[in-house]
Amino acid sequence: MADRYLTFTATGPGRFLTRRLGLPQPTRLHRWSREHPSLTGELLLLTASPASPYATDLPTLLASTSLTVTTTPGRPTAVVVDATDITDTRSLTEVYAVLHPVVRDVADNGRVLILGSPPDPADHHQAAAQQALEGFLRSLAKELGRGRTANLVRVTGPIATAESTLRFLLSPKSAYVTGQVIETGPAETVAAPADRNRPLAGRTALVTGAGRGIGAAVAEVLTRDGARVALLDVPSAQADLARLADRLDGGTALPLDITAPDAGERIAAALPDGLDVLVHNAGITRDRKLANMARDRWTSVLDVNLTSVLAVTDTLLKTGTLRRGGCVVATASIAGIAGNAGQTNYAASKAGVIGLVRSLGPRALAEHGVTVNAVAPGFIETRMTAAVPLLIREAGRRMNSLAQGGLPVDVAETVSWLAQGGVNAQTVRVCAQSLLGA
Repeated sequence: MADRYLTFTATGPGRFLTRRLGLPQPTRLHRWSREHPSLTGELLLLTASPASPYATDLPTLLASTSLTVTTTPGRPTAVVVDATDITDTRSLTEVYAVLHPVVRDVADNGRVLILGSPPDPADHHQAAAQQALEGFLRSLAKELGRGRTANLVRVTGPIATAESTLRFLLSPKSAYVTGQVIETGPAETVAAPADRNRPLAGRTALVTGAGRGIGAAVAEVLTRDGARVALLDVPSAQADLARLADRLDGGTALPLDITAPDAGERIAAALPDGLDVLVHNAGITRDRKLANMARDRWTSVLDVNLTSVLAVTDTLLKTGTLRRGGCVVATASIAGIAGNAGQTNYAASKAGVIGLVRSLGPRALAEHGVTVNAVAPGFIETRMTAAVPLLIREAGRRMNSLAQGGLPVDVAETVSWLAQGGVNAQTVRVCAQSLLGA
């Protein structure tokens, strides 16, 4: 559904009126397209860590992006601050000192990236300083405006473990991801692609709920990035699956009820050569306040959104269908983080997904060589949100740091990045830093 307010604010009268009334002034986001696949311009590399362990390797890694690395302030497209060696509150001042003079000069749709380290439970001074970066980052992301984003990457191990994450966050593919804290590594989660333009080449992916909306967008992006995609949805969506499979290079349709007791076994049988990327996107809503919610509304949402995710994942790991070096990407929601009136069933299911990721991620990596992560979408422009009453829909669009709704492709781009390895047991919000649960 078109965002007429966003279009209006791009006009002269729209800019004048919204400025006078103090209304949000969203900037149209630069998303990936074949005509404009990269950010261009200068990347300003700053250091707040004189003893950074990445001082030598970081400039080389950043040079592999589309941006020109410089240490001279100007009007950069992106700013990267190395704060990995911040160990006390005094050294936090260096983060302020290097960003303060340049932050207002970052170009529209630009990026600010802070590199930190995980808080050390054995050193409360270092832990306090590194945790302080999170509050700093989340506040900065709310201040930037003009389509600019800010994120914090906590690096563990060699800086090479952060390559796919840095490339994603310094690209148009991350246009709707801001205010996030992402921990990279460990090193065994990383497999450098032979072709950075097709990082999933040679891999097989399964996307559930692929018939339309976010699921269809995920399938399209995974195919663009080189994967051969199997499309799963309920049998009643078979026509949609067939049309999408025809559009995708190598796509195959798999009409199947994901809640069937033997769904995992049937998926394994349909993919005898194995699976590298499992995307749990299938989901439903059956909204009612708890006092008015019939039992079948509760059980149907839990069955589709959570129980099937657990059961199918367990089966595909146990049978070895999900190969070593593979990944699981599940779909959570900001409703699972912050709750939502009338959605106790939905919020419970999506919070359950987050718990699954946090618990299974480390064990799946250790036992099966598989990473487990989740995306948590916010207000995404879909057929479902188009049916939301006007005032509620407008509030959902504007109540975030970018003052606009996301698109299905924003979730899809994040899924494709998570499928490339480099992170594990993470839930990444794709919500433009929604004020819901902020």
